[in-house]
Amino acid sequence: MEVINEVHVPEPGLIVVDITAADDQTAFAFAAALAALWATTAVERTNRAPGQFGVRLRCSLDMRQRP
Repeated sequence: MEVINEVHVPEPGLIVVDITAADDQTAFAFAAALAALWATTAVERTNRAPGQFGVRLRCSLDMRQRP
């Protein structure tokens, strides 16, 4: 995963979330749970690191806005 910096979170209330899960289904279920609470970016695919267990995905959410 790339480094999070001030470009990703330019103001208070914005959050970048890295999710690591055992499988795609679990990762997407957690992303959907976040989307039910706050406005989030769409997440369409997970990433797999060669030789490492599980999957990862990144989404951004805005705590200032409800979905």
